[in-house]
Amino acid sequence: MEDDILIQISNRIKERRREKNITVQELANMANVSKGLISQIENSRTIPSLIVLIDIIKALDIDLNVFFKDIRHKEDKQVPIIKRKSEYEHFEKEDAHGFHYQRIFTQSIKNSTVDIVILELEPGANRPMVQTEAYEYKLILNGTIEYQFEDNNYILNKGDSMLFDGRIAHTPKNTGTDTASMLVIYFFEEHPNA
Repeated sequence: MEDDILIQISNRIKERRREKNITVQELANMANVSKGLISQIENSRTIPSLIVLIDIIKALDIDLNVFFKDIRHKEDKQVPIIKRKSEYEHFEKEDAHGFHYQRIFTQSIKNSTVDIVILELEPGANRPMVQTEAYEYKLILNGTIEYQFEDNNYILNKGDSMLFDGRIAHTPKNTGTDTASMLVIYFFEEHPNA
């Protein structure tokens, strides 16, 4: 199993266990495995057998199709991943009251530099399609943006977000009559031997 898939599975198990407020020991008991094994799986230090993985997923009360829905190999065809505001996952951290966390994306990208910017688009703003050597995350802060790609266009409203490989030609368009703004995070992969 490739490292990126293992990390995605590990993170999903850990997140679901925390969402359900189940301890590592409780999950181990429900899945009939040791606490140490659950800990190793959650920390991406071991690969469970298929039977054990299914037992853990069932113990977490997740449908198998739902669990594996967005898990994909990094070499799979790159298409934008869009999350609507209504799809953000709410979770809490231990000993925190009044904190409202919403997980938007969890994406493992090794050896990367992160660049965080605010982009404002005036009505009628335009540019040709561009490509960047980075993964790009966009969170719409205000307005409505139509993101244009070579093959598809996507409408994003306030609170929606998107993650995509910037090497796909793209450009945003403000479809409203007021200035639109978005948070943009670029993840530049570093190639040590380049």
